[in-house]
Amino acid sequence: MMSEFVYPNVELIAGVDEVGRGPLVGAVVTAAVILDPNNPIEGLADSKKLSEKKRLLLAEEIKQKALAWALGRAEPEEIDELNILHATMLAMQRAVENLKIQPHFVLVDGNRIPQLPMPAQAVVKGDSLVAEISAASILAKVARDQEMAELDKLYPQYAFAQHKGYPTKLHLEKLAEFGVLPQHRRSFAPVRKLCHEI
Repeated sequence: MMSEFVYPNVELIAGVDEVGRGPLVGAVVTAAVILDPNNPIEGLADSKKLSEKKRLLLAEEIKQKALAWALGRAEPEEIDELNILHATMLAMQRAVENLKIQPHFVLVDGNRIPQLPMPAQAVVKGDSLVAEISAASILAKVARDQEMAELDKLYPQYAFAQHKGYPTKLHLEKLAEFGVLPQHRRSFAPVRKLCHEI
């Protein structure tokens, strides 16, 4: 699965990915992971292609076996202030900064890289090509889904556990019915429109 990608010839490589650019609510969550080449993890893949049960099992295994892992985030206020792209880059910087071991090189999912103190490379479809990025995508997805489950307990009428904050028909209906929460991203069009109507 990971064979098409040619790794840079350095020792400590971190993979970085984000989850939550599209939702109307909550933080954008990123993860950075340095895997241990002597302690491989089977079954790493793009988090979106895995069942929730498999993601949870892999997330625990990654936390146990990785040389280092860390999360980063940018809150709704930061997303509204900076825009989602810049907030995502900031969250990625935070994830790398939070690693207990600093990598020699960073591989980032997508086509852009944040400003980092070490060399980095963007890898399109990296979550399917690079084990470290797959691991990061799994940790970020599990962390954000857990946050949505917590939000669902606080505001059960919004059904966050179902739509995870994405602009689904259900979420838009609940938003129109119950209004905008402090956790909603006010710069996103459906939320902004409601804020202006109030």
